Amino acid sequence: MTDLQTAPDFTLPSTLGHDITLSDLQGGNVVLFFYPRDNTKGCTTENIDFSALTEAFAETNTKLFGISKDSMASHEKFIDKKELKAPLLSDEHGDACEKYDVWKEKKMYGKTFMGIERATFLINAQGDIVKSWRKVKVAGHAEEVLEAARTL
Repeated sequence: MTDLQTAPDFTLPSTLGHDITLSDLQGGNVVLFFYPRDNTKGCTTENIDFSALTEAFAETNTKLFGISKDSMASHEKFIDKKELKAPLLSDEHGDACEKYDVWKEKKMYGKTFMGIERATFLINAQGDIVKSWRKVKVAGHAEEVLEAARTL
């Protein structure tokens, strides 16, 4: 009996210079962290925190990928400006955001708009989501995800 959910597959362009297809990564663990926008305070902090732990994640056979709807050009500038190590995937059309149910109605300063809900998914080597974090608070989050990855 299992209550694991198979991670929805996708293919997205990456800052690695080639497309990433999630199902091609089976055999290793994957962390997908969805964030609203490049070069904003919380998103920058989250990306820096995950980048600082890329080697620790690699030791757990876990690949990290940040995903937003920003363009590849925006992602590349963001990585260069902040010296990020975690690859970024561009979901400009929102396909992965829809599949992972992170495209949500949000409210800020009395205005309602659609945007990405900060969320993280830990996927095991068999392609199953073993843990998910919704409405993520950035402080300490990358470390919490790393601890979960260490249990796989």
